[in-house]
Amino acid sequence: MRIADRKEYQSKAPPLTCRPDTTVYDAVTQMAEKNFGSIFITDTDDTVLGVMTERDIFRRVIGESRDPKTTPVSEVMTTEVRMANKDDKVLDWLQVMSNERFRRLPIVDEHNRLQAVMSQGDFVSYTWPQLLGQVGQMAQATFAPAFNQIAIVGGIAVYTIILVIVLLYAV
Repeated sequence: MRIADRKEYQSKAPPLTCRPDTTVYDAVTQMAEKNFGSIFITDTDDTVLGVMTERDIFRRVIGESRDPKTTPVSEVMTTEVRMANKDDKVLDWLQVMSNERFRRLPIVDEHNRLQAVMSQGDFVSYTWPQLLGQVGQMAQATFAPAFNQIAIVGGIAVYTIILVIVLLYAV
């Protein structure tokens, strides 16, 4: 399945963005107001320059005793940002996100302009029903032949017990 085929892609709120010269304090204020765990840093053309996550704030602002009211996000943002296209496959990116340990994936157009942000949770919501379906199919394939034999033997045993009980009470 392509990213664009996910219902979350169409219904996502616009990504939270700011410019590189925005202070950490102002960016965090926006994040708190919107209840976002990250903010993407873009230029005037909405090209992704970086991302600032809660982890970046803990490590590079608080951990380094920087003043959030004077520190620009450009000094603490993560600049090596993995970006996807809306036509990329969901499962491919879910594997990359899991292996590389990041949770937010910017979806960009052919000019790297930010279109949406998908979270690992958005992709997992797709895979759970698929995984459960596969488990059900595997269980049915594994247990069905044995279950049929057990059901037949069990049915005969229950029928025999009921027959014995009926005959004992009839006498």
